[in-house]
Amino acid sequence: MFKKVIVGISGGVDSAVAALLLKSKGMNVTGVFMRNWDVVNEAGECQVEQELQDAKWVCNNLKIPLIDVNFVKDYWIDVFSNLVESYEIGKTPNPDILCNRKIKFNKFFQYACNELGADAIATGHYAHSSFGPFLEYYQPNKNVALLRAKDFYKDQTFFLSQISQEALRRTMFPIGAFLKSDVKKIAKEAGLDVVLNKKESAGICFIGRRNFKEFIREYVEDKPGNFIDFETGTCIGRHKGIHQWTLGQGCRIGGTLMPYYIYQKDLENNNIYVVAGNNHPALFSEFFSTAEVHWINKEPEQLKNSKSVFNCNFRFQHRRPLVPCTVFKTIENKLFIHVEEPQRAVTAGQYAVLYCGQECLGSAEILNTGPSFYFIGKDAKEYVQIDI
Repeated sequence: MFKKVIVGISGGVDSAVAALLLKSKGMNVTGVFMRNWDVVNEAGECQVEQELQDAKWVCNNLKIPLIDVNFVKDYWIDVFSNLVESYEIGKTPNPDILCNRKIKFNKFFQYACNELGADAIATGHYAHSSFGPFLEYYQPNKNVALLRAKDFYKDQTFFLSQISQEALRRTMFPIGAFLKSDVKKIAKEAGLDVVLNKKESAGICFIGRRNFKEFIREYVEDKPGNFIDFETGTCIGRHKGIHQWTLGQGCRIGGTLMPYYIYQKDLENNNIYVVAGNNHPALFSEFFSTAEVHWINKEPEQLKNSKSVFNCNFRFQHRRPLVPCTVFKTIENKLFIHVEEPQRAVTAGQYAVLYCGQECLGSAEILNTGPSFYFIGKDAKEYVQIDI
């Protein structure tokens, strides 16, 4: 049924092995390189061009065609502009979740199916679907579930938590059943040395080697303000703009005896409130409210018509441990979430991603946090977490 498959080729080892596995199944495979960003980096280089050359090398070795597709305008409008606007109002957005929802599993999916006549698409994401890595369990009248990958450390379902049911039903995840070490072994045995030995990318892809503050000031104007000690109300330093900082982040302020961490942003006065100590109770919350929720497979029965609460698991960052939570849905399809273990530095703009067992149920953008431990008189020392 699924013979013609269009696979996204990024120039990395994961998508290369995904294409190799598809071809080994006898499928008619075509690679597509998605050009989402074409601005030169600080060294005057366009990183996209090097990735494209690596993608061409992979496809030549696998003897499959490669198509170079330009989604730069779409990415700028649907992802990057949203990121800039979010930082301007003090939010911390997730461009990877937006890219998957708007570009890879929307623009790319539609292009592959409508323009190239694909039966299915495939990517190098570490994820599973209930239809199997090659859609071998596909059922035309049944919804598909998004499942965690075998390699829990590399699992990318967090970033896929906003994709549509339509796209997921026709998506293959060939490497979801493998550990990263297995993928590298397959690449080595296949002679894919060029991509095997590449340094793995991390962080936001379009920033390059620059740190975030250097990058974001090119798109958001610096607006200096004060660092204010939350507990004393005194000014203890200056900052160049609230867009350069996120909640929970450590900030080196000269002349202070203790390390300070970002607690709250005052948009009206352009001040940032900070607290002393990584485990200050003001940084911890256990209640969150969200925007409208996106369910990948189906809405839990307990939440239909807002008639009950639903118990599942929660995370708001890719590699944070899953924690039990209780969810209530409003009639506006928004969520109230209570977590059993308080979370540090949850920030508006991030996503509450929900899981039940191995299934990623979906996600919703976080709008607000409930009262911090500071305001309800709770201690947070036992919940100290790694600094960001």
